[in-house]
Amino acid sequence: MRIGFSLPVFGKAAASPGGIARYARAAEEAGAAGLWVGDRLLSPVAPVVPYPGYDTMPEEFWTAHDPFTALAVAAAVTETAILGSSTINATQYQPATFARALTSIDVASNGRLLPGLGIGWSPDEYEAVGIPMSERGKRLDDLLDLLDTWWSKDIVSHEGVGYSIAESHVALKPVRKPPVHLAGFGERALRRVAERADGWLPVWSVPEQFPADYVTGTLAKLRADAERAGRDPGALGVALRVNVAPETTPEAIAESVVKIVSALEPDHTFVDLTYLTSSVDEHLDLTGRLLELTAKG
Repeated sequence: MRIGFSLPVFGKAAASPGGIARYARAAEEAGAAGLWVGDRLLSPVAPVVPYPGYDTMPEEFWTAHDPFTALAVAAAVTETAILGSSTINATQYQPATFARALTSIDVASNGRLLPGLGIGWSPDEYEAVGIPMSERGKRLDDLLDLLDTWWSKDIVSHEGVGYSIAESHVALKPVRKPPVHLAGFGERALRRVAERADGWLPVWSVPEQFPADYVTGTLAKLRADAERAGRDPGALGVALRVNVAPETTPEAIAESVVKIVSALEPDHTFVDLTYLTSSVDEHLDLTGRLLELTAKG
């Protein structure tokens, strides 16, 4: 079984100078199939909407790296690992600079980028970037249109939501069109996955919060909806994030990962170590242990 892991972009492990590069290099050498980032712009003291499952914001998010920088660093020190995001809050960024950043990372990594995108949930973050949160759905649709154009045409022009791109030469192209995966379990989000995305970003929790057939059933519906939309249902990829609660044992994590991977058969799987480690060394130690345990099946 090939699994990946979150880069140390959040929490105490993220504060170590040079830690992302050191971890990325060593994790790939140990056998990590992918290196992944999340996206957190702010950790408000009194959030308008607290983090899901919490009364406020977890302390781990008080320290947060820029996801594009983290992926670029990982690209520079690795050769084979998939470089993914689950997720980047795509509609909080200016679309043209967003498209350029993704393209640059894909080229720097020789075509290893898997951009997993979402629309976020924090009103505080939207307020901080000056973007109406109510527009996030239509802004994501617009961004997907722009990425298609940016990656396929040498002369790019676009009339977007709140911005306009004059006809411009865009000669830098990705090594291959990065497979855009989208997050979400809601009706509108799943419809967008079925009709527009290259893949889906489901989430699994350890300890388990819902049965595996909830995820597998959702995937079956997604593929049926994709087929009804005239798309190849078998081409819809799956990149599974495994969220792990604090103090969960490596053995419990490995057992649950093996279970959900066997049921869902995702194309990519990664374990989010954010709540489990407080240093790069701990991040690496747990990575090695989980690779050892999951290899046993």
